[in-house]
Amino acid sequence: MPPNMRNTRQTTQLDAIDLKILDELQRDGRLSNLDLAQRIHLSPSACLRRVRQLEERGVIARYAALVNPKAVGRHGTSFTIVNLESMNNPQLEAFEQAVRDTPEILDCYYIAGANDYLLRFTYRDAEDLERFHTDVLMRLPGVARSNSMLVLRTVKKTTALPL
Repeated sequence: MPPNMRNTRQTTQLDAIDLKILDELQRDGRLSNLDLAQRIHLSPSACLRRVRQLEERGVIARYAALVNPKAVGRHGTSFTIVNLESMNNPQLEAFEQAVRDTPEILDCYYIAGANDYLLRFTYRDAEDLERFHTDVLMRLPGVARSNSMLVLRTVKKTTALPL
């Protein structure tokens, strides 16, 4: 999450048209403005204006292509719990910056409870997992211990938020 989006609790008011736009774009972010306008029954100019407002207000954070990890040789997924040696601000900041600088780490969440962070990354095979654990994960600043959960099968995965 970009630093300017941290700790934001502001909720944007969305009407039924905004929700329809978001629903359609979550299904297919490559929709042309004309196709989107037809699907939600708006003129193309009004539709474009609405989409731009949603982008400017930060409701639409960005557009991206979702790559199938297996298609690029990343056959495994790991969710890893990380606990730090200390929870002081310099330690947290150093760890979080190192995570941001590590492209292999796909997601990082600061979590409540007995553990500190939850990470997600993908790997090619057992050797790649071991390499990541030894050469990347355990060398992040302040890591005291980790506990990895390896995905056997994905039952459901979506990027679409329910609206």
